[in-house]
Amino acid sequence: MKSRLARGGGLLLLVGLAGCSDPDIAGLDRQLAEIRANPGRLELSALPDTPKYVAIPYAQADRRSPFMARLPEPEAGLVGGSEELAPDMARPKEPLELYPLERLALVGTLSVGGQPSALVRAPDGEVHRLRNGNYMGTDFGRIVSITEASVQLVEVVPNGRGGWIERVRSLSLNGGGRQRG
Repeated sequence: MKSRLARGGGLLLLVGLAGCSDPDIAGLDRQLAEIRANPGRLELSALPDTPKYVAIPYAQADRRSPFMARLPEPEAGLVGGSEELAPDMARPKEPLELYPLERLALVGTLSVGGQPSALVRAPDGEVHRLRNGNYMGTDFGRIVSITEASVQLVEVVPNGRGGWIERVRSLSLNGGGRQRG
């Protein structure tokens, strides 16, 4: 058994040493010099012709986009939506109703005498102190709740059929307005 291992190891050693013999460096240098002297010519195939573009007309532009939600069917009694939700257009606008909600930033909240207040920065840099019931944003947003990290408001927006619907939005300390529901 030991003699077989010794013969196998010796054979492996002989094969390994055979790879270390003189590699004929001079012949290799000659071949490289010939290639450098006459590199030959690279044959490139011709590019295929560019196909002709034919525009296909889109005939569905007047239809509802498949990426937009369908509007609910109007109820029997409400053709244009709820008129009760219509905003009071005669009410004097508050300063932060000039700006879209996305451009307003909640910079802090505080509580004075148990009444929560929100500090909101307008795009012009001025900071306003708001309480529940104040309005902000261009969609008649009325503040309904102020927490330590956010301001909740209810906006009144047109439903597209002559009526109005409410939508809940919030403005948070970590970055801007977002829509819920």
